[in-house]
Amino acid sequence: MNADRITEKLSILADAAKYDASCASSGSKRKNENKGLGNASNGICHAYTEDGRCVSLLKILLTNHCIYDCAYCVSRKSNDVRRAAFTVQEVVDLTINFYRRNYIEGLFLSSGIFSDPDYTMERLIKVAKRLRTEENFHGYIHLKTIPGANEELIKEAGLWADRLSINVEMPTEKSLALLAPDKKQSTMLQSMQHLKNAIAANRDEKKLFKKAPMFAPAGQSTQMVIGATPETDLEILYLAHGFYKKFNMRKVYYSGYVPISNDNRLPAIGTPVPMIRENRLYQADWLMRNYGFKVNEIVDRENPLLDMEIDPKLGWALRNLHLFPLDINKADKQLIVRVPGIGIQSADKICAARNYNRITWEYLKKIGIAMNRTKYFIHTGNTFQKKDWQPWQIKQFILSEGNSKYKKNFSPQASLF
Repeated sequence: MNADRITEKLSILADAAKYDASCASSGSKRKNENKGLGNASNGICHAYTEDGRCVSLLKILLTNHCIYDCAYCVSRKSNDVRRAAFTVQEVVDLTINFYRRNYIEGLFLSSGIFSDPDYTMERLIKVAKRLRTEENFHGYIHLKTIPGANEELIKEAGLWADRLSINVEMPTEKSLALLAPDKKQSTMLQSMQHLKNAIAANRDEKKLFKKAPMFAPAGQSTQMVIGATPETDLEILYLAHGFYKKFNMRKVYYSGYVPISNDNRLPAIGTPVPMIRENRLYQADWLMRNYGFKVNEIVDRENPLLDMEIDPKLGWALRNLHLFPLDINKADKQLIVRVPGIGIQSADKICAARNYNRITWEYLKKIGIAMNRTKYFIHTGNTFQKKDWQPWQIKQFILSEGNSKYKKNFSPQASLF
């Protein structure tokens, strides 16, 4: 292996891969039972850059050559960038060498399209298969599935990878047609359906035959670019909801568009990257997946955009002040978890503790409740007197607190609730 040549390729193809946000690696149960390399049974330890992107895996493209000319993609064929391509063996060797040096715990591999989807998918599969069968590697592998690839190739990929993902890329078919006219949303959705069916079939097979091979044990995910086109958060979240419901998607990723070229179809270079909007969408997504919120509770036709100043859970509470304040000693858990500053684990502690003692403000502080928000939405039943505050007043009180997390220099790594 020519070290200088490989280093140059790595520089090019790692840089090209940084725009793909969907590289989280939790949820796999692949076990190392043959004394091989790596173990993904407990997921992968993540590291995050300042803008919140995951960098825990060896995250590269197999190639940044591409037959498509998607306006939003740095690797599009008309872009004047340095091009490179790894061989299958080069990716295998890099992964093993980096793993042995304790640089990484797994591989995230995507690719531009060499000549057609099937040829590209075959090469991605060869990397994963060679790592598993020849190198006895049991670490985490996430492969990007190429939309339009043969269904049999998708099934084979799932035998070697922990997670497969198919990027929907743009929130609407209209935007995809504008910015990537060579691609069809229907093709992406069809590949997602193939993958869903294969995961379900494997689950049924495992029930009958315990030694049946695993298939994509960490499920499938997808990613969409936000901010390149004018879709509202309402449209984006309804699309995400559909993915979770129709395809059993493990997670939807939202990647804020980074202006990289002059194109009148796209925001101008120098336009601020909407990192706070990306963060708000992740928070809203978390509410849908874990707190039982419906899309129209988070955003609706009258309020189709998320509030950039406060998180969506606080926004919902301010729009529904008629439900508050709750008596924390009597309220149902379903409402307690919707109180700003109280998470699911804290709600469990509260409900368990009040079976034995009355919940007090001191107890809430002790278990780490975010009192600067929570205090406006609950009471403990003692000497309670409801304040006649308007939503805008409470919002201003919270924003003006000295220790408020809602600052202009808000970090995407800040606590969600």
